[in-house]
Amino acid sequence: MASSSSSGLTFKLHPLVIVNISDHYTRVKSQMNPTLAPSHANNAAAPNGGDGVVSSLPPRVYGCVIGVQKGRTVEIFNSFELLYDSSTHSLDRTFLEKKQELYKKVFPHFYILGWYSTGSDAEESDMHIHKALMDINESPVYVLLNPSINHSQKDLPVSIYESELHVIDGIPQLIFVLSSYTIETVEAERISVDHVAHLKPSDGGSAATQLAAHLTGIHSAIKMLHSRIKVLHHYLVAMQKGDVPCENSLLRQVSSLLRRLPAIESGKFQDDFLMEYNDTLLISYLAMLTNCSSGMNELVDKFNTAYDRHTRRGGRTAFM
Repeated sequence: MASSSSSGLTFKLHPLVIVNISDHYTRVKSQMNPTLAPSHANNAAAPNGGDGVVSSLPPRVYGCVIGVQKGRTVEIFNSFELLYDSSTHSLDRTFLEKKQELYKKVFPHFYILGWYSTGSDAEESDMHIHKALMDINESPVYVLLNPSINHSQKDLPVSIYESELHVIDGIPQLIFVLSSYTIETVEAERISVDHVAHLKPSDGGSAATQLAAHLTGIHSAIKMLHSRIKVLHHYLVAMQKGDVPCENSLLRQVSSLLRRLPAIESGKFQDDFLMEYNDTLLISYLAMLTNCSSGMNELVDKFNTAYDRHTRRGGRTAFM
């Protein structure tokens, strides 16, 4: 595998693709032995789809990525699963064509750009799937997600590979080359990702626990901001007293930072704050009135029901 691509293509990856691959891997893994180790994801030999076969290694999942290509820019929007038999290195072409047809009806401008899998690195066996998709796309893209957890890694565990024809030992061969990419999002995806990030934990944590964790994070951020501003203030005081030399470049940076802070003493800020505060109080009052009206309606219904029964026995009329 070569170090980097020389095609000059620009890849844009949407978060939905990463979420789909992660969900696919989690579902397949949960159908297998739950005590599987999270490492060595690239050596799994279980067929895709989770047929209940217990393996000592995590599974590998396979699917197609779809999107659009405009000039030298390739934008990957979505993905869907594939049925792959690792023993024969063959794809279910009928299933692939059916899924392609269904996605074409919903997304007529999307085309199959390549495929995805899970593992720590591209393997030689992956070239079989890559070549099988060349009749659909002559230069497919390979998206690889590493499911192993690495706390020291700050980048996303996602790699994008292209295929290039290189002459090795006098024989032309297709090899995978690593390509760079950027994350591209739209408003709907940002809302979805934020919703996923705030889902209720699987261990039964309550909403109060989530709120406490959220407020704790905000408190830590404010505390950190306060400590940094305090350090900066002490430095400026020392500079004003002449204890430290004056640096104009640093003063310009401080001035730029201060201009970013909201002007909370301005009249416009006070008007906006009071308007938002009054709107919040109004919404609270309306919710309270709605609850009172609902409780009153229930009380009146019960009262009428009770008087209606009494009327049948004593001849009195209903209260309302």
